[in-house]
Amino acid sequence: MPYRRLPKTDQARLRALKQAIQHAGEVEFKQQAINYRTITEAQRFLLLFENQVAQYQANFDSKVSDNKQYRHKVRNARMYISHFIQVLNLAAIRGEIKKGQKELYKLDPNNHTLPDLSTEEKLLEWGKNIIEGEQARTSQGGFPIYNPAINKVQVHYNIFREHYTTHKLHTKTHNRSYASIEDMRAQADTIILSIWDQVENFYKDELPYAKLQNCQAYGMIYYYRKGEPKLSPQTDQQILSDRAQQTKLKWFETEE
Repeated sequence: MPYRRLPKTDQARLRALKQAIQHAGEVEFKQQAINYRTITEAQRFLLLFENQVAQYQANFDSKVSDNKQYRHKVRNARMYISHFIQVLNLAAIRGEIKKGQKELYKLDPNNHTLPDLSTEEKLLEWGKNIIEGEQARTSQGGFPIYNPAINKVQVHYNIFREHYTTHKLHTKTHNRSYASIEDMRAQADTIILSIWDQVENFYKDELPYAKLQNCQAYGMIYYYRKGEPKLSPQTDQQILSDRAQQTKLKWFETEE
């Protein structure tokens, strides 16, 4: 007999529940392999789970779409902020601005390497620092830095900052949806397992192929092991033939 395996995806779980509920509604009461309580629970749960799966998928699609746009905004902000700091450091090295003025940007006057810009939080921090620093220096009469100008940097920084907030909201929504769907997946597996156990127990005395067909009608999925012969009507016929032969031999032995 091949082995069964619980569904691995949400859509497979939905199919398993729907098939079991549908088939249970098609058979007569005496042929019902699933008890009333389990069917009622499955029907009620299916509606909730189907809605949650749809909501999770919508949140997931939205997050994927948002993430593509967000990555682009982060990349632009990082490029303009890092470029501005590099130009600022070169200006300080050439003596075009006083090294001490780098402190207005919260930069070490004697360190001309880029600060850590690896995270979105660091980008927010250093974008704010250089915008405020450039405004403070130019308000003291200093010539503004160009290529890139601070206005250009600020445009990309503000776009990134706005998307950062939206991205965080999308991430929180997705995480809540994921936590909910995870709980419901476990519940779905418990219900499906109960259904399958009841169905297999109901048909436990059937011949292998007949049992397989009856169980599959309830949505159960079976897998053959490597090299395992597949069940067919001939399988059951052979078993019946063997049983008949054994009965015949016993009868002859009794007669003797």
